Amino acid sequence: METQRQKYQVAFAGLCVGLGLVLLGLFIKSGITSFKAMDRIVAVKGLSEKEVVADRVIWPLMYKEVGDDLQAVNAALVAKNKAIVDFLKANGLTEDEITLSAPEIIDMEAERYVSQGVRYRYNATSVVTVFSTQVDKVRLLMQDQRELLNKGIALSGDDYRFQKQFLFTGLNTIKPEMIEEATQNARAAAEKFAKDSNSKLGKIRSADQGQFSINDRDANTPYIKTVRVVTTINYFLED
Repeated sequence: METQRQKYQVAFAGLCVGLGLVLLGLFIKSGITSFKAMDRIVAVKGLSEKEVVADRVIWPLMYKEVGDDLQAVNAALVAKNKAIVDFLKANGLTEDEITLSAPEIIDMEAERYVSQGVRYRYNATSVVTVFSTQVDKVRLLMQDQRELLNKGIALSGDDYRFQKQFLFTGLNTIKPEMIEEATQNARAAAEKFAKDSNSKLGKIRSADQGQFSINDRDANTPYIKTVRVVTTINYFLED
């Protein structure tokens, strides 16, 4: 009797083990299927571009003065700086928008690598910088400098250190709209891919907003900027 009971127990245990192995196999198969499904993704990029007008301008008004008498050179710098400031104020700029830098004066006789045939001993560079939000007004002044020329002030633009700059500082205002547009463009591309591959677009697996860039639209209109962002989104694909 005891032997018969042991046989039933062994048989039952074997049945449980077998059933467990079957269930384990089903779970493993289901897990592998789900894992493979999760691996089915499509990576798409969405672009958004927008043209904006600069809202800040930096205009260095740089000129040079030469001579053999240091005091005379300095006096000329003072007089010309005053003429430039008066010119700017007379055309609608305020004192807060104008900055005078200390002049850079080079004694050519003290320079080691300057040839001995230099005409003037002192070579001075002076810069009056405009930093303003009145972009249109400053642009007009850049184009019409006859008043300064009539006073013997010839502005120079050949020094890479003193180049005019147009800036756009309103990125935070347009950023949400551009991100939305880039995301919509990315989704449209993903939906087209899913349709062409006989799949359905699933949820987002991951997303990267990307970096915003602000560049001149072209070399001739640096006050017009192109703002650009590319969003990268990974979607799951479903049957």
